[in-house]
Amino acid sequence: MVRAVCAETGDTFTERDVDADPELRARYTDQVPVIFVDGVQHDFWRVDPVRLRRALS
Repeated sequence: MVRAVCAETGDTFTERDVDADPELRARYTDQVPVIFVDGVQHDFWRVDPVRLRRALS
């Protein structure tokens, strides 16, 4: 979903593997996928494309 929304909006994103980083796994293991926009946690569990587009605009 993130890839599709960013393709529409022209935004870029970085994907990180929470399970590959012990610190991220401890912090976000129950919230995967977790989405950040401009360094601020935006969403988790379910990516809402409408909310994500709005946050990126």
